[in-house]
Amino acid sequence: MKYWIGVASKEHVTIGVNGGFCQLCHGKASPLKRMKKGDFILYYSSKIKMSDTTPYQQFTAIGQLIDDNIYPYRMNEDFIPYRRDINFFDARPMDIRPLIERLDFISNKKRWGYPFRYGHLSIGKKDFLTIASYMLDAPTFAQLQEDTQ
Repeated sequence: MKYWIGVASKEHVTIGVNGGFCQLCHGKASPLKRMKKGDFILYYSSKIKMSDTTPYQQFTAIGQLIDDNIYPYRMNEDFIPYRRDINFFDARPMDIRPLIERLDFISNKKRWGYPFRYGHLSIGKKDFLTIASYMLDAPTFAQLQEDTQ
């Protein structure tokens, strides 16, 4: 079992949560191939909409991959991204700033945005659970801790 962060605007994450799928790096298949059934993913949204310039900087969704199927999805004639099905938890957004000092995957705390630059990254279980503890209600988080043993 691995733990991942995907980077997308809050608007795009909401579409994925409502549709029960994850999509990464402008629809590329390669980041989806790195993940396996049972892996967990957090979404980080630096902006509310892709075209925004105002910083948002929140973790916006958390879920678990339900199978190993990667499939193309025709959004329009010119854009056919790849997706994976995911079970999203009922989660509240969490601002990253109070967590920066506690997250091991952020090695340079002054340039904390650097790890997000490629749109998809692997993180450790400790960081995943730290973030999840702020996003999930207590019973859901307790079940998640049990599921990750």
